[in-house]
Amino acid sequence: MDDQTLTAKVYSKLSDVDRQLRKQTWVDKKRSQQWVAAFIRWCDAQHIELGLRISHQSLRFDRALIEQVNAALESQRLTTIEQWQSGLTSAAQAEQGIDEDKTNREGPRAQRVLVNTPASPPAWLSAQLRSMHDVDWRDINLEACDVLIQVENLDSFYAFSPQIPALNDYKQPLVVYRGDSHYGGGFKQLASAWNATQKPHLYAGDFDIKGVSIALSSGATHLLLPPLAWLTEQATTLHDPAKQLDHRRRIEHHRDQLPIAHPLQPYLTLLLDQQRGLRQQWLGKQLERVALA
Repeated sequence: MDDQTLTAKVYSKLSDVDRQLRKQTWVDKKRSQQWVAAFIRWCDAQHIELGLRISHQSLRFDRALIEQVNAALESQRLTTIEQWQSGLTSAAQAEQGIDEDKTNREGPRAQRVLVNTPASPPAWLSAQLRSMHDVDWRDINLEACDVLIQVENLDSFYAFSPQIPALNDYKQPLVVYRGDSHYGGGFKQLASAWNATQKPHLYAGDFDIKGVSIALSSGATHLLLPPLAWLTEQATTLHDPAKQLDHRRRIEHHRDQLPIAHPLQPYLTLLLDQQRGLRQQWLGKQLERVALA
């Protein structure tokens, strides 16, 4: 395991510990267990001080440690222990014993994605321009769509409308939430199938180093961003660039592969050289397509 990430096995064991801590003050686990050793290395990489909790033979878990772990995961936009648990149905949680491994069980949302479509509300619901649907991605006819629009943040996804000049060329846009602990797995499969069609894949998300890195990882072909002049005036200093170091290296490598005159270059100058960015919620609706490669 990479010391920067938690495997499904470690998530599972931490979930077990979390449930036990609802009934008792602490839980001791032997350091000789492989998952405990991996978790200790992860804590060290995250600068989580274990202090007196750790001894030669065991690691003592308490509620404060679980809260520190969740805070570290949340700061990296990763699934928290509570979110990981919520991906299981109540029946599945009851069926699995505290010490059993859930890593081989497919969650109820494993194939699900959240899509944003034109609205057709029933009579009892007030008229809305857009409608949200939880669907199995395999039920989507990708051939009928001409562009995939991947939206990073859930609140922006709910508010998103493809009725903007940057999308005038497309008649059947597929607007999908990038996903979290509930929908991330389904979106990853959808994106893989979509990218095989070689049709445009637009990323609408935070203008920061991690956001661009996510766009590249998902196979996006373009970013949806405000005009460069406006963004240059509005972008602010990134609040925690140290936590995006690994993503920074990837973006620097990508920049090195681009021609000097590539339209993405000045945007990357803002991110990498000036260390400035802007949350998706503040980007506004005057967006343009900016090619990633």
